[in-house]
Amino acid sequence: MENKHLNIIGIIAVVISVAVAWINIGEKHMTTGIQTQDMDLTVRPGDDFYDYATRGWRNANPIPDDYVRYGSFDMLYAQSLERVRDIAEQDDGKIGTLYHVAMDQEKLNADGIDPVAPYLAEIDAISSRDALPKFLGNMHRHVSAFWGDGVELDEMDSDHYLYRISQGGLGLARDYYFDDDEKSRNIRKKYKKYIADQMANFGITIDADALYALEERMAKTFRTKEVLRDPHANYNKLSIDQIRQQFPGFDWDAYLDARGAAHATHINIGQPDAIGESIAIMNDTDLELIKIYLKWCMIESATSFLDDKTYMIAFDFYNREMAGQKTPKPRWKRAVSMLNGSLGEMVGQIYVKKYFPRAAKERMIELVENLRRALKMRIENLDWMSDDTRTAALEKLKTMRIKIGYPDVWRDYSALDIHNDSLWENMVRVACFENDYWLKKIGTNQDPNIWWMNVQEVNAYYGPSENEICFPAGILERPFFDMNADDAFNYGAIGSVIGHEMTHGFDDMGRHFDADGNMKDWWTPTDAQNFNKRTDVMRRFFDNILVAPGVHANGTFTLGENLADYGGVTVAYTAYKNFATPAPTDENGLTGDMRFFIAYALAEASNIRPDALLTQTKTDEHSSSRWRVNGIVPHVNAWYDAFNIKSTDPMYVPESKRTKIW
Repeated sequence: MENKHLNIIGIIAVVISVAVAWINIGEKHMTTGIQTQDMDLTVRPGDDFYDYATRGWRNANPIPDDYVRYGSFDMLYAQSLERVRDIAEQDDGKIGTLYHVAMDQEKLNADGIDPVAPYLAEIDAISSRDALPKFLGNMHRHVSAFWGDGVELDEMDSDHYLYRISQGGLGLARDYYFDDDEKSRNIRKKYKKYIADQMANFGITIDADALYALEERMAKTFRTKEVLRDPHANYNKLSIDQIRQQFPGFDWDAYLDARGAAHATHINIGQPDAIGESIAIMNDTDLELIKIYLKWCMIESATSFLDDKTYMIAFDFYNREMAGQKTPKPRWKRAVSMLNGSLGEMVGQIYVKKYFPRAAKERMIELVENLRRALKMRIENLDWMSDDTRTAALEKLKTMRIKIGYPDVWRDYSALDIHNDSLWENMVRVACFENDYWLKKIGTNQDPNIWWMNVQEVNAYYGPSENEICFPAGILERPFFDMNADDAFNYGAIGSVIGHEMTHGFDDMGRHFDADGNMKDWWTPTDAQNFNKRTDVMRRFFDNILVAPGVHANGTFTLGENLADYGGVTVAYTAYKNFATPAPTDENGLTGDMRFFIAYALAEASNIRPDALLTQTKTDEHSSSRWRVNGIVPHVNAWYDAFNIKSTDPMYVPESKRTKIW
């Protein structure tokens, strides 16, 4: 989801290799799940565990030109794309129709920018500021401008859905407008050129500096990515009357009516300063510049659904310049990704019938329950948590809802029309279909059948308002899950993912939500202080990591994901040692404990381009793959025992400086 609040691992990837060593557990032969050629046994584990466990794989899997990073995640995702492609090519309904429209390069190039022309003409027809609220309400049905919005569970009343308005409408992440490093300065310069080039492509001559200045003015009132992680700071539920009073100068009734949200009695204005500034801009800025901005937002939303020229202008800036991607992905991959984002559950229903066996779901259920038992054990034995907080934590863990593989109830797409007219028009219809689906939920009861991810995604999530964790079918394959591998492998790989999502419910953000999914302070003041003191150890550790020359990791921004990585490995190891089948030492001298940690690292094996690494550090709450391994295992005592790590080893961290939470 996109980020389903606390989101998880991040999209991506296909199979590594098939293990060669076999061991006998009872009457069933299981692989060890590990191939030593994926490792580099010349590296000592205590020198660089990431290189030790994954360098062989990384050397054998360089980054393809159409990727900015390429890892075991990406390999699995590539397999998912191939499968969806096969589904699309054989489908004679909406899936097949939309896919073939996206694949019709000749028609897309012949149509050029024409499909968007009527939408730009509507912007040209705006004759006064008074028309902006109604126009914006209609525009927001399929394109964001000035702010973003959506529907989600009310964080203070998780039984009901609430309409939300949040800062948004910029072409760059906020930090790029203000950071003074060389990369950011260059991006700002190239972004202005991109604006001029793309607008010229649509026959629009503009002052790119003026449009950039408008965006920069908006960005100045945006909250930083660190503040956005504070759920209390971003909850500002107001009645419609309060909104009229606190945000004057904007016809909210006209906007909400056009938006299809007139039935909303309250709105969460997530970042009031940003919304107030957008309204101020609409009132004090030259109307022609506002119309240029609206056209820019419309054009930016269309670049992937028009002709090759338009796509390549955007690719050259966002992909090549910002992230270092050398060539575009093949058209079929872009078409399949578009299908996943538009007809995701329709595709997923076919996907699981073909590719997800019932036996895999049953084994995952067992793994999840063993991880839950392990986390329960660890909470029960925490010496820093009081009984009152412990009781509430155990209740939250007990009631945590688990979703594995696929939904019990699938979305109904019968009201969505797909035609052969144009890809852009189809995507507008898809956006309006999704818009109607969600807006109808405002004020209604929580629907426990909703999945925030497609089943074919290589991902997972924890939703704090739902208090649920979800593991789609797409991630339940190697290198995360292998029905033929022993427990050392599966607990180290998918077990750590399960633990990651579970402990998201108790990380620096998740801990603010109770067992019912409501934002509530259920910690005693002393326990909260103890927790924050312990998480500060992880924060400082990552702040000191140098990810590139002159660039440090952001321990505050990545704290939630780092804590979940640490919690995932810790809890998964406890489950492995207490509830799994013991794994013997293999023919390469690797014990079960060693293979547990190696499997965890191999799931993170990845190569990344330097520009993409800088972009990730600035915009992604997940640490880079190297540091999701080397930044985490030194905080897990069992890793030291498994590999006989000594105080003289470079990765050794004194026990007094290790994170100790679970």
